Amino acid sequence: MKILKFHKTECGVDFLLNVLPSEEAKGNYQNSGVYSTDFFEIIVFKKGKGILILNEKQIDISENSIVFISPFQKRQWNLEPNDLEFTVLAFQEDFLNDFFADKLFTYRLLYFYQLDCPLDFIESKENIEKYCELLTEIKIELIARKPDSVHIIRSLIYYLLQKLNRQYAQINNLSLEKSDSNNAFQFKKLLEKYIKEKQRIEDYTSLLNISRISLNKAIKTQFNVTASYLLKQRLLFEIKNYLIYSELTVAEIAHELHFSESNHLMRFFKTQTGFTTSEFISDYQNGSYS
Repeated sequence: MKILKFHKTECGVDFLLNVLPSEEAKGNYQNSGVYSTDFFEIIVFKKGKGILILNEKQIDISENSIVFISPFQKRQWNLEPNDLEFTVLAFQEDFLNDFFADKLFTYRLLYFYQLDCPLDFIESKENIEKYCELLTEIKIELIARKPDSVHIIRSLIYYLLQKLNRQYAQINNLSLEKSDSNNAFQFKKLLEKYIKEKQRIEDYTSLLNISRISLNKAIKTQFNVTASYLLKQRLLFEIKNYLIYSELTVAEIAHELHFSESNHLMRFFKTQTGFTTSEFISDYQNGSYS
C-alpha cells in the first residue's frame, strides 16, 4: 500500500504545513486505490459528491462538509469529478506541536485520533466560506514569505483549528474544558505509541506515574468514557487495520499485537464487535462498513 509523505521542498513551502486547493490536489483525492499519509489532513468541501472509505467506515461527501484524517489512516476516495471544489490543510504532527510549543497540541484537537465520533461534519455555507478565506490567507503567507509571515500563519492556523475544535465539540457533545493535568491527553498519545505492545491499563498508569483512579477520572472528565474503553477501542482499531489491509493471518496478527494466543485475540474481537474475524472480513469485502 502506498504511503504519501510530506516533502516541503516538493510542496514549494518552508513549513511542514501546506494548503492545497482542489486544482492542485484532485489527483490524490480521486484516486480509487487505497493509500495512507504521514501527515494530518483537514479537507473542506465547498462542493463535492461521493464517498470516502476511511479505515473500515464509509463517509458520505457532500457540499459544505469537512473531513478530518490523522496520519497513517487508510483511505480510499470515490468522488465524482464534476462540480468538485475543496481545500486541503495538511501538516505534520511534530511540526504543529513545536510550532505552538505544546507537545500535546494535536491530541487536544478532538477531531484527531478520534475513535467514537464521526470524522466529518456538515457546516453552514457561511462558515465554509470563512474557513476557505482563512486557508487562502495562510496559502498566501506560505508562498510570499515576509519577515512577519510566521506570526501571521501561527495566528491564522491556531484560530482555524480551535474554531473547528469548538464546532466539533458542540456537534458531538464533547467537553472543551481542560483538566488541571495533561493525563488524559498524555494517555491518548501513549496509546498511539505503545498500543501494539502494551494492552493493560497498568502499563499506562506506570508510564504516567499515576493511579488507575486518577487516570480514569482524567479520561472521564475529558472524553466521558473510561480509560479501559479508550484502550480497547484503540486496540480494536489496530486489529481491524491488520485484518483489512495486511495479508497476515489471525495468528500472525496476534503475534504482532502481543496476544499470547490467537484465540485470545479472536475472543477479544468477538466481545467488542459481536462478529468473528472471518465474519468481519466477509462483511467488509461485501461492502458492509460498520
